[in-house]
Amino acid sequence: MSPASTGASTSVDAVSPALLPDADTRLTPGGPGYRRMSFALFLAGVATFALLYSTQALLPLISGEFGVAAGEASWTVAAATGGLALFVLPMSALSERFGRRTVMTASLAVAVGVGLLVPLAPSIGVLVVLRAVQGAALAGLPASATAYLAEEVRPQALVTAIGLFVAGNSVGGMSGRLITGWVAQEWGWRVALASVGVIAVACAVAFRLLLPAPRHFRPGSLRPRVLLGTVRDHLGDPLLRRLYAIGALFMTVFGGVYTVIGYRLTEAPFSLPQGIVGSVFLVYLVGTVSASTAGRLVGRLGRRGALYLAGGTTAAGLLLTLAASLPLVLLGLVLITAGFFAGHAVASSAVGKAATHGRAQAAALYQSAYYIGSSVGSTVGAAAFHAGGWAGTVTVGILAVLGVVTITVAGSRAARVAARSAPVAAH
Repeated sequence: MSPASTGASTSVDAVSPALLPDADTRLTPGGPGYRRMSFALFLAGVATFALLYSTQALLPLISGEFGVAAGEASWTVAAATGGLALFVLPMSALSERFGRRTVMTASLAVAVGVGLLVPLAPSIGVLVVLRAVQGAALAGLPASATAYLAEEVRPQALVTAIGLFVAGNSVGGMSGRLITGWVAQEWGWRVALASVGVIAVACAVAFRLLLPAPRHFRPGSLRPRVLLGTVRDHLGDPLLRRLYAIGALFMTVFGGVYTVIGYRLTEAPFSLPQGIVGSVFLVYLVGTVSASTAGRLVGRLGRRGALYLAGGTTAAGLLLTLAASLPLVLLGLVLITAGFFAGHAVASSAVGKAATHGRAQAAALYQSAYYIGSSVGSTVGAAAFHAGGWAGTVTVGILAVLGVVTITVAGSRAARVAARSAPVAAH
């Protein structure tokens, strides 16, 4: 792919009218540049999730060193995801003006720099503040990546391309927790966090070298009135509102489960060592598969059918984790992970298709809701664990899944009403 000047279209279809379908220069599987693009964004996803959730598997050790309870230690996760949720919309606006690749590169650079400072935190308060800054820096990645894909990839390949980016998230989440678990067991949580920072630096450098220059980017406006008008349009769209809520609820389950699971597995009846607890996150590989195959799932079942399946799988996994048997708990985590990543890939790709303009803002609103869900899941899940044990955390997750199903049912009804009224409107 030849280099092109920085610039982004706010619509996936913003290609010159002179380009006929057979002359479409957007990327497609098997075409030039597609593999480089996929691998670059895969690495960005790895770095994002490895940094964002780097403290999650280490919470019992952090609690021990600073003498704080699970709820307070969980703020090292919630602060990062909350910072991302708050800054993802402003970052998306910057990407409309300065380019997706530029913003993603700057975000990764700041995030990995902070990541190298995090292990030096002298107190839980400083650690939480650094994590909040790191999350805010990472806010430039998710929405910009989704917008980049919507502009640079042909529509029929969009779900698969976003699925690969989400798969990178799952690999980053898994490898970060796996590495920190074993490193922390030998050298402590500070060295473990430093190791994640070094890995993220390598991913950031490779990402910048590999990602093709955008060819369909046109700078947008930074005027607050234009931005607020776009946000108002998206929030006024019933379909987008449902997708935002679904993303938030799926992440509430996931954030709660994986924030608390370390405490459960290090306590009786399991009493696992830190390295083994970190290895439990190998189940993220299941998420890699389910996210990357989301396109085929939608092709067979439709979007709502895929969401029903993802929600049912997640609920079944939550119930299995109530068992006192380690194999059943692990199987439950596998199902939760598969259901979550499939549901997330389906919902996030649907946002890219549903938004007819301001795709970066549409994706940013989804990511904001998604990470608010993570923060809520982390804090509420930890509080529920403190109050009622693991059953309390599972209850929070089941309620969130019921929310997903309820919203999807409402969407199905709305679609049927719209279909019945369409012929009438045509007359």
